[in-house]
Amino acid sequence: MAEEKRTIGLSTKIFISLLLGAAAGIAVNYGLPSGYFKDTILVNGILYVIGNGFIRLMQMLVIPLVMCSLICGAMAIGDTKTLGKVGVKTLGFYLVTTALAVGIALTIGLLVHPGLGLNIDIVETSEVAVSESTGFADTLLNIIPKNVFASMANGDMLPIIVFSVFVGILLAKLGSRAKTVSNFFAQFNDIMMEMTMSVMELAPIGVFCMIAKTFSTIGFDAFLPMIKYMLSVIAALAIQCFIIYQVLLFLLTRLNPTKFIRKFFPVMQFAFSTSTSNATIPLSIDTLDHKMGVSRKISSFTIPLGATINMDGTAIMQGVAVVFVAEAYGYQLTPTMLLTVIATATLASIGTAGVPSVGLVTLAMVLTSVGLPTEGIALIMGIDRILDMLRTAVNITGDAVCTTIVAKQEGDFDIDVFNKD
Repeated sequence: MAEEKRTIGLSTKIFISLLLGAAAGIAVNYGLPSGYFKDTILVNGILYVIGNGFIRLMQMLVIPLVMCSLICGAMAIGDTKTLGKVGVKTLGFYLVTTALAVGIALTIGLLVHPGLGLNIDIVETSEVAVSESTGFADTLLNIIPKNVFASMANGDMLPIIVFSVFVGILLAKLGSRAKTVSNFFAQFNDIMMEMTMSVMELAPIGVFCMIAKTFSTIGFDAFLPMIKYMLSVIAALAIQCFIIYQVLLFLLTRLNPTKFIRKFFPVMQFAFSTSTSNATIPLSIDTLDHKMGVSRKISSFTIPLGATINMDGTAIMQGVAVVFVAEAYGYQLTPTMLLTVIATATLASIGTAGVPSVGLVTLAMVLTSVGLPTEGIALIMGIDRILDMLRTAVNITGDAVCTTIVAKQEGDFDIDVFNKD
């Protein structure tokens, strides 16, 4: 019997699309003269519509996917005491690693001095939308939804998380008395997982168009003034992903970090390609289940939660960006300002939507907290797309490490599956 042809996996297709998109974008940037066809039809027409259409499909899935996953996760854990332990451990891990991430970013930024010698005049400036800052008391109150449907319509993730976990706990408590509602959410969660996987089949096309548009507009020249900034962010992301996370994984579980990275790498690759944490939720849960031995009972709760509140990669970008903007504009950062940045960036990461380049929006809040000009965001907008891809990969790796640690400590982990090649 003839051996069946080996099909190319989705992650491989996405990686190929990434390389082809970059090559096509550079060819368009340097090979086609500016004009109506290049600027309007190709770059801001075909590539823009298809690339952003794919992102919109992902955004369409965010609210129902996160909501159903959290309800089913809380319902599966069942016992309120166990859920409380899992929730406290997860939140604690996410907040501590985010604070560490900002500290690492600030340290590297202060050592490298990415903003020194930058000629601001050569950098294209643009209007930056800055939302009004909210007081700490109001921030806490906003976690409780006044109208959960309004929160869904506005994409306010924290109130949705609170409502979803509450519903999941009550469904677990009611048991057979709410069996119809429990079945509805379980089945709707299956539908959302299937819909997400269907949308992901379009990822190679979407990734090609997004990357091609990025490189067709910025080329290589825009990177040169920002090379120190980029290297600083990349170094901090690498330390967080391959040192901090893996040391914590080994110390708290005694698992092999190298094996973890090797098995989880396809998910990191997908997150890198799409720049959206939410899109990786089904793939993360599936990989942790089949390759790591992590029970879906834990991952269906911690992964959607992490996609919303655990933004270590974003926090790293914000830490380096603060130093970069301060030096570019000639500001001196004091120890008090640095501590304020750590606190603000950590809190800003909570409730941040897991969609592309959202870190630039919360960066405005961080810059405002220490009195730096928000116009500085325009300095890094051109190259943020590349860094956004890297920090998304770091974000979802942190979610997976946390989930593995919690599952191991709660006894919902199959070591034989993890050790199997």
